[in-house]
This record gives sequence, structure tokens and C-alpha cells, in this order.
Amino acid sequence: MQDLTRSQKARFAISTFKTLAKANALRGFFRPSGRMGGQLADCLLTLNPEIYGSMTDPRVVELNGLEYVIDRLPRGVEECTRITLTEEDQFGESVFEEIVPLRRRRTCCRISETEMCFVVTRGLSEIYDILTHLTFLNIESGKIESRMMRESGGMTNEWRDLKTFVEDPKTVSEHELEQAIWNLSLIVGRPYSETRQTYERLEKSRAAANTNSGLFSIIYHLGNRVHEERKAQENMLVVSFTPSLMNIIAHQRNGERWARSIKTRLRELGLHDRPLHIISANLHSAVNLLYGFAAARACAIQTEADEDLYNFIGCIRENADDVFNYARQNGLHEIKDQSGSHIDCQLIDTACLDSVPQHPTHRFDFSDPDKKKAPVLLVMDYAFGAQAFEVMDCLLDPDTDEPPRRLNVKSISIMGKAGVLAGKKGDIMLATAHVIEGTSDNYTCKNDLKKSDFEPGIDVYSGPMITVLGTSLQNRDLLQRFQESWQTIGLEMEGGHYQRAISAAILKGHIPRSVKTRYAYYASDNPLVSGQTLAAGEMGVEGIRPTYMVTRVILEKIVGK
Repeated sequence: MQDLTRSQKARFAISTFKTLAKANALRGFFRPSGRMGGQLADCLLTLNPEIYGSMTDPRVVELNGLEYVIDRLPRGVEECTRITLTEEDQFGESVFEEIVPLRRRRTCCRISETEMCFVVTRGLSEIYDILTHLTFLNIESGKIESRMMRESGGMTNEWRDLKTFVEDPKTVSEHELEQAIWNLSLIVGRPYSETRQTYERLEKSRAAANTNSGLFSIIYHLGNRVHEERKAQENMLVVSFTPSLMNIIAHQRNGERWARSIKTRLRELGLHDRPLHIISANLHSAVNLLYGFAAARACAIQTEADEDLYNFIGCIRENADDVFNYARQNGLHEIKDQSGSHIDCQLIDTACLDSVPQHPTHRFDFSDPDKKKAPVLLVMDYAFGAQAFEVMDCLLDPDTDEPPRRLNVKSISIMGKAGVLAGKKGDIMLATAHVIEGTSDNYTCKNDLKKSDFEPGIDVYSGPMITVLGTSLQNRDLLQRFQESWQTIGLEMEGGHYQRAISAAILKGHIPRSVKTRYAYYASDNPLVSGQTLAAGEMGVEGIRPTYMVTRVILEKIVGK
């Protein structure tokens, strides 16, 4: 029998993980430390995702991966022995605490000290995401538990000190804190400096938004849970799925509600017949570009030299309230999501921008005397994975009126952050096609953006993009195989699903073939380079230039001179 290559093993591991995840959801429950959970762990260990670093090394706890996961799961999840995934937010009038993770828009409720509920509104991509993170946590929990006890029996001194530190919290001196971090570094098998860095990063977000329980508590409860599981089966962590959860997956209930709210708002504002340009992006860059310069003058915001757009943007980022308040008085209308999709939107009436001063470097033109033909911008926040198909498909569907009322869509622009394979962090990628991982689906696209649209000083790559199942479900071998066989330049999670919905809408006659499509991504990480994965942290100020360069080019295509 022919041996499989490492990339083939990775593809098989991803396929098996998907199958097991669906099987567990249909079954209704699984135990991460049980047989089915063990099979999920085997898949993840075989895959060995770059973002999880040293997960496969039984001697050390993967701290960067742990920080990445904790930022995307609700505070206190490490203390729970029962986790439930449900399809609908049933807790509006309850006394349960609602928790939103730091870096993932999802609704979670703390039912009790040991029970957590996840409200799944974003489809299978969200289920894969949650199960991947829980599986990683369980793998690391086993490593931690193995460091609790001496070979001769009894707790190690380091674990006894950690237990006291967590269960009997008190104000400690700087020396006592340093000693506690040293003891923790021995438990996790990491250098003192690395352990301290992780502690400080988690404390920073904990102090700012109370989004985690702190490194000491996280490590203690992860290890202690597995220790209690070994004592009795009734202590085992159980992940449950409500019976109706899988019934609503791909039924687009949340997407239909979301799209209906946008179309209703367009009608209320009298904008439903105007040329509509849809932009999937963050909710700050278009507003800052269109209104930031005028708001800075109206509100006397202190900035550096206005000639450099990106320095200017860096100066006004701390004055977001002033910029948004000015924008609301000059054509910005916000739509807060009430559907459960977690996708807020903005409507920008460009007819109101003719008297709004623009930055000297802009090439925008709002002087059309016929305001009834002025473009309307619909800026929608990022979707999550396969959810992109649902929301775009529902948005482009005509209303059920007789005759059906269609939106006057002129262009659809997809921008976002992605992993780069051909360059480095901060570069820009333009998609010529999307290859959807794990399927035979691949879509070529006529991208209205080209390298020459972008100013010098930043590298721009053009080529196919991989639409992956999740940020945690790829590894170096698989990505290199995509790069070699498909000449892919990067990986992302939504573009292929958006393109699938757009192609379907054209075939069904819901939008014309003349609709312009634009796909541009800026590189937030390079998963092929150690230390440049998403687990290494956010881009920060270095992301300003590529983000706003892409946004400006898209806006110039819509309202350029």
C-alpha cells in the first residue's frame, strides 16, 4: 500500500474532523476525554496546525496557542464540566450572565459555576471553530494534569502553591508574584520569560474588559478538571448539542432576518431604488476615510501633517466618537444587528457628502447634481466562514412582493484580512479565484481590482486564494501543497462563500452580470513562517496602511473622479 504524503494525511485529518464533528452534533453529545473526543484529538494532532505551535509536544504547554484560544472562548470556560451548543438565544429575560469573547463575536451564557451555553448563529463554521478550540484545550489540559503529581504520589510543591494562589486569592507583593510565575513556568514547561509574557498579555485584556480569568486560574482549572475526571466518570466534561441545532444549519433563518432588516431600513430612508454598492469590511475604515478629515476640523482634533493619509488616520483613531458623531449628521445610518448573525451594517448616502471636505490625497467625486442617482454604500461587518454564503444569498434575493423587488446592486466588494503564502505581513492580495478547501468547488472571478490601482511602497500579489474551513484547521504541509499545485497566494475563510452566493444570484437573475466584483485582502499573518501566525497577536498600527489603502482603492472605484 502506498504511503500517504504529509499533505494527504492533513487533508484526511481535516475531512475526518469534519465528519466526527457532524456525527457528534447529530448524536447529541460527546466527551472530549472519551472515545469520540479522543478521535477529534487524534485528527488535530495529526494535522498539527501551525497556529497551535508545540501542541504535539507532550513535555510543554503551548502558551501562544492557549492565549489565542482563550481570547476566542468565553471567560470561565476552563471551569466548566458541561458545555451546551444551542441554536437560539433563549436567555433575553434570564438572570444568566451573557459573555462575549474578546476576539470572536459569539453569544455565550454562564448557566452556573460549571455550565456554559454557546448560542450558535453562524452555521457549521462556528461549530467547527468551537470544537477545534475545545479539543485543543483538552489536549493541553492533559499535559497540565500530568505535571500535578509526583511519580511517588502526592501533589508537587509547584501545584500545591498554584492551588493556594488560586483558591485563596490575596494581595501579593511583586516578589511573591514573580515567584508564582516561576512556579507556573515549571508546571507548563516553558521558560520564565515566555510564561511572564503570556501572563501579562492576559492580564492586560482582563483588566481592560474582564475577558478571561487570568493565567493562574486558567492553568489550575484546566489541570484540575482532568484530575477530577480520572477520579470518576461523572466528573467528565460533556459537550452537548440541542436536538434542533442541526435542523437549522443552512436554513438561513438568521440570514433572512438580517437581510430583511437592511431592506426595511433602505425603504424607510427612501434609498431602496438608488445604485447600491455592497462592501464587506470593518466598520471604521470607510467612515474614517470619508468623514475623518472633516470631523478633525469640525471638532478641532489635533493631528500631525495632513499630507500623509496613514499618519493622519493613526492620529484620529483615538477620536472615533467624534468622527462617528460627525458622520451621523452627514449621511451615515447605522444598523445594529438584531437577528443573531452578529453582523452590524452601515448605510452611507453619498448625496450628503458633496459639502463634506475630503483629505487632500483623495480622488473622490460627489458633485453629481442628480442626487437621486448618487450611490449608496452598504458596509457590512465581517461574516464568519460559510455564514458569508447565507447572508449574501439572502441579501441578493428579491423581496417577496409582486412583482419581486430587487436591489439596484452595482458592485460587491469583499475586503478583509487573510494569511499570506507568497509574501509577508502587511502585503495585499487580490483574488483571481477562490478554491474552497475540503470540496471540489473552485470559482474563478473577474476582479475589478488590479495591482496598478495601488500606490507604491507595499507589495501586491494577484492569484487564487484558498477559502479554508477554519484558522485552526490547516498546517504547513497542506498550505505548501496548495501553493505548489494551485499557485495560491493566501488563505481566508469567507471569499469563496461570498463568490458562491454572487454567482448563484447572477444565475437566478437576481443581480445583473454587469455587477462589478472586487476581492482584496491584507496579510495579517504568514502561517508558513514561525512567529508570524495569528497566535503571535494582532497587527496593531502596522495594519493601518494596507487596510486603508485597500479601502481607498475600493471607494475610488465607486465614487472616484
